[in-house]
Amino acid sequence: MAADDAAEVERLYELGERLSSAKDKSQLAADYEAIISAVKGQSVKAKQLAAQLIPRFFGNFPAHATLAMEAMFDLVDMEELAIRIQAIRGFPLLAKNTEFVSKIADILGQLLASEENVERDAVHKALMSLIRQDVKNSLQPLFKHVESGSEIREKVICFLKDKVFPVKAELLKPQAEMERYMTDLIKKSVLDVTRLEFKLFMDFLRGLSIFGDSAPRESFQELIEIIQAQADLDAQFNVSDIDHNERWISCMHMALPIFMRGGSSSKFLNYFVKQIVPVFDKIPEEKKLDFLKTIAASSPYSTAQDSRQLLPSTVQLLKKYMPGKKVEDINHNYVECLLYTFHHLAHKTPNTTNSLCGYKIVTGQPSDRLGEDFSEHYKDFMESWRRTAPAQPVTA
Repeated sequence: MAADDAAEVERLYELGERLSSAKDKSQLAADYEAIISAVKGQSVKAKQLAAQLIPRFFGNFPAHATLAMEAMFDLVDMEELAIRIQAIRGFPLLAKNTEFVSKIADILGQLLASEENVERDAVHKALMSLIRQDVKNSLQPLFKHVESGSEIREKVICFLKDKVFPVKAELLKPQAEMERYMTDLIKKSVLDVTRLEFKLFMDFLRGLSIFGDSAPRESFQELIEIIQAQADLDAQFNVSDIDHNERWISCMHMALPIFMRGGSSSKFLNYFVKQIVPVFDKIPEEKKLDFLKTIAASSPYSTAQDSRQLLPSTVQLLKKYMPGKKVEDINHNYVECLLYTFHHLAHKTPNTTNSLCGYKIVTGQPSDRLGEDFSEHYKDFMESWRRTAPAQPVTA
């Protein structure tokens, strides 16, 4: 058997040398077919050599492209590690035929699950080489694994995070076109991800030039809409659904920098008023402050219309957490968040404060309701306020 192996390896070397030296390699199609056929043989060393030779001469025999590609796929399925690694290293040469790029990327993506460090390293290098040749056709099948929730999705996400995202400036050219392509891939992929994975993708998107400081407001709103979908603002709020509650808070934190740049907070604030405030008492104590902090932090960027809608709920919660008599029951952190929110909302819609808490701000509009007596509201509100001792600042 050793003699047969040696003879087979020697034969392949001769075929390879003949192909290398030939000026018109297309006349030696039979030699290339013989190299491909070695994949079906018994010799491990011959298969390893075939894994080198098939990619080397792949471009010279387009009529044999499919046959050669199938042989390479067989090689990466073999038990012998050396054969698999040699085949993996050869895949980028096959990618010069763009017809096969997506299939190669898909196969390499599946090999990210390898438990062998040396094999996984070879896959990383081969994938990056492939991506540099054809970004679109290489990344699309990888993101498909994330979108479909396949068993290797976590491996793919780690590869994107560690290898692809750090070199985005090199890969995404022409910039605007490729950044848009990446954005569309990510939007499809984040429909079912963990909070940490979602943050990873959102941090990447926020770093793209199409979402930079000079981007139009519509670009920021696109980011907000991605975050809104993740927060599942169309679902009924369920106090006992811890994951949904934490996801809402996490999404609000991610949205805050975008609110500052012009993204609309309307849908989040409306959800808070209609879904969360009515059941606020039932929210676990350790989570109430998180909700109030996010609302306080977003209040400087709310519109007058949203402020008008949110202000009554803010006053309602203030009355609850600024009791008239039992000073010892006051939660200063809650009150500080609510007062901060009240200040920013009232500043944007001053003609609503009279009817809510008797605090008169004259704007000259009929909605000031200056002719009506809300002095009792004012008295109750101010007495509760005075009983609220100074608190330490809370970072919203």
